[in-house]
Amino acid sequence: MTHPNDTDLHRQLRAIVDAARERRAEDVVVLDLTEVSSTLEYFVICTATAGLQLNAVQENIREKAQAAGLPRPSVEGPSERWLLLAFGGSVVVHVMTKDAREYYDLEGLWSDARVLSFPEEGEEEGPRTGTTA
Repeated sequence: MTHPNDTDLHRQLRAIVDAARERRAEDVVVLDLTEVSSTLEYFVICTATAGLQLNAVQENIREKAQAAGLPRPSVEGPSERWLLLAFGGSVVVHVMTKDAREYYDLEGLWSDARVLSFPEEGEEEGPRTGTTA
């Protein structure tokens, strides 16, 4: 598989994470699967309420990801509980309701994957010290 350079990939993953958060998706997690899977590279998993929010999250992710240079995604679903966007072979986004996320437990299934940190604006990467600037 061809890999974009780290800067492009980081920018593309950041665009997806930010797009999900812009539409109020919760608990956005990025899993690096490159060391634990021979076919998958990155999962982005987030929680949205059913219906309108789930659709708004996926539409914003699709738009921002393509603007960041990812190909047009294939879409699996949609259902009222889970929608999957596959951007080529490199990035798969799961937008799920809370119930579906708990039931399928993708983070548990891929617990040996590395979790990548994409702090919200204003937050710094790394542990928090409890002090304010």
